[in-house]
Amino acid sequence: MRRLTIKERDNWQQTVESQGFVFHSPDGEYWNESACYEFREPEILAIEKATNELSDLCLEAVQHVIDKNLYAQFDIAPEFAELIEFSWDNDLPSIYGRFDLAYDGREIKLLEFNADTPTSLLEAAVIQWFWLQDFDRSKDQFNSIHEKLIAHFQTIKPHLISPELHFTCVRDSVEDYMTVAYLMDCAKQAGCQPTFLYMDEIGYDGQRREFQGTRQEPINGVFKLYPYEWMLNEEFGKHLVETKSTTRWIEPAWKMILSNKIILKVLWDMFPNHPNLLRTDLLPFCSEYVRKPKLSREGANVQVMKSGKVLAETFGDYGEEGYVYQEYFQLPDFEGNVPVLGSWLIGGESAGIGIRESKSLITDNQSRFVPHYFV
Repeated sequence: MRRLTIKERDNWQQTVESQGFVFHSPDGEYWNESACYEFREPEILAIEKATNELSDLCLEAVQHVIDKNLYAQFDIAPEFAELIEFSWDNDLPSIYGRFDLAYDGREIKLLEFNADTPTSLLEAAVIQWFWLQDFDRSKDQFNSIHEKLIAHFQTIKPHLISPELHFTCVRDSVEDYMTVAYLMDCAKQAGCQPTFLYMDEIGYDGQRREFQGTRQEPINGVFKLYPYEWMLNEEFGKHLVETKSTTRWIEPAWKMILSNKIILKVLWDMFPNHPNLLRTDLLPFCSEYVRKPKLSREGANVQVMKSGKVLAETFGDYGEEGYVYQEYFQLPDFEGNVPVLGSWLIGGESAGIGIRESKSLITDNQSRFVPHYFV
């Protein structure tokens, strides 16, 4: 793996905006095409292999959590166990997920799994691919995300309760809206009938016992870019269980287990010393570790400790739910640029990577997306 300094395309801002990427510079530079990462094919094959193996381990871990009734460790209230187990036993569809991987050219380690509401999808699937066509179309890219998304929507289409598939996210987030809009386009290409509404437009009819959209139509299938831990604590959260067989939520409820960083401890307990895992526990077990809140997002409230000293720390609104402590792994540093690989699963299979790099050891909402290719 090499980081190369390259020339930006002329008028690249207008180019990516025409492709739907309007949040390329929300608070400064997010998309960065003055650099790129070059991989060799054996490296890509190793990343693909590790991603597929980690996916298999995670599915085993979900079954373990269910079998052993470990919901309390994840702070999941007992009344929602039924919802999780229904979604798992009925194999309700999952579209995607993103492993954040550390890769130093030799070892590949799981840092965390963005299993419920991963973002940077549009950038990884579409924007960096079109960048490569302009940069050097003779090169290849580890990226079949777009094709696999359409194919997977075609796969799940016969299993939807109704042809109409709702898509939703919060208001006032351009990134979330454009990510959902991209997924709606993929669903439409697959023959689904996508409908958009915001989360606060979803209603509940107590007499019919059904979630409804803005036309009072029943919501039988809905893709949400909205975390389960928020949903469970809101007014309508209590109705998720009673509507479990009439409203299919994507991602499915069993993803609650994988989106909580306690899963990192469960994985280590089940598969100690696995080459793609880092030791993780509920208390510090050595002098070099990374402390992460169970449910934080965008790198908030993370602390990196080495030899008793704080190397990096972020702040935010998380931490009351508790922390996990993960073994410290030295990330590669390219003249002050520290990359983390976002390795995508589509329909449970490895589909490609997107790279975000930071000036610090913590990938947060100021990190930059940098394209890649392989030879």
